[in-house]
Amino acid sequence: MDLTFTEEEQAFRARLRTWLADVLPKLPPKPAATDWPGRRRHDAAWQRMLYDAGYAGLHWPVDAGGRGATPTQHLIFLEETEKAGAPYVGANFVGLLHAGPTIAAEGTAAQRARWLPPILRGDEIWCQGFSEPDAGSDLAALRTRAVRDGDAYVVTGSKIWTSHAEVADWCELLVRTDPEAPRHRGISWLAMPMDAPGVTVRPLRTLAGSTEFAEVFLDEVRVPVDHRIGAEHDGWRVTMVTLSFERGTAFVGEVVACRRVLAELARTARANGRWDDAVLRRRLGRLNVEFAALWRLTQWNVSEAQSTGGVPGTGGSVFKLRYSHARQELYDAAAEVLGGQALDAAHPWVADRLSALSYTIAAGTSQIQRNIVAERILGLPKGR
Repeated sequence: MDLTFTEEEQAFRARLRTWLADVLPKLPPKPAATDWPGRRRHDAAWQRMLYDAGYAGLHWPVDAGGRGATPTQHLIFLEETEKAGAPYVGANFVGLLHAGPTIAAEGTAAQRARWLPPILRGDEIWCQGFSEPDAGSDLAALRTRAVRDGDAYVVTGSKIWTSHAEVADWCELLVRTDPEAPRHRGISWLAMPMDAPGVTVRPLRTLAGSTEFAEVFLDEVRVPVDHRIGAEHDGWRVTMVTLSFERGTAFVGEVVACRRVLAELARTARANGRWDDAVLRRRLGRLNVEFAALWRLTQWNVSEAQSTGGVPGTGGSVFKLRYSHARQELYDAAAEVLGGQALDAAHPWVADRLSALSYTIAAGTSQIQRNIVAERILGLPKGR
């Protein structure tokens, strides 16, 4: 792992800091958490600013519309934007971090030309149609059917936990194109227009009160065959490419945010008298070491990706597994520091604590991550 920065990378960091200092004070206020049309406009406007400044798709290949930056430069970008308090990708999450990189890696020239520029500009929003009511952690058990009918697939089934479906233009959709094939085969990855006849979206309200997830019902939806990414029935392999990006650098900015929250926790504890509790001090100290180690692990993963062509490896599962639990521990500590204020739903740390509960499930449960670590990194036999 190389922890040093080249002169070019240091210059890149300086330019980025200067640009952020100039544009961030000019941004309009962030819309209310429940105003998803407003949030879409806000997130799309920020993405367009990044695009116009040359920071959109920073680490994407040049032939995919990106700048071809190294993974290390991408890491610098994520670190500096989070430290500066810049907007997160928000509604652009699936397009920028999942669908876009997958299409860049697996799509045809025509598919790249059709979908990547609108993603980079913030013109089109994507949602993720992977999980189903009976196929969440066991994604290979998905049952949504796609029957070939000439130049289209006729899709019937349902999806759940479909991120940003209520404001999305497109959906990265996993379907079963060969019901007779073994579980991990006979699956295809489709780009489905969300305004197609037969698509019904029903928002889901989370414990934190947000509606960024939805149920999606598909009733004989026609999706053109040329919207398939990769070969027919090869969707599981393509999905592993998608998930490698999801578990690779998708959480980098959040590690930086957690380290900032930890520093704020220490300041709050000193101000409200909780700092005198030696047990709490040890807890915060251990969390400080935990997130410092996670940051080093992130750098290691980025170094590995840089040496293998830019696609994250299985080390992302190690990171995601530990980060999910560390985030929950951080906000448990926040509740201890806040005392009675921990019952005030208006406090941002309270909402973050509720959100943290989902991290051991989202993007692959901790149980699934342990299986990946055991089988693909440690070489242990598959469980029976």
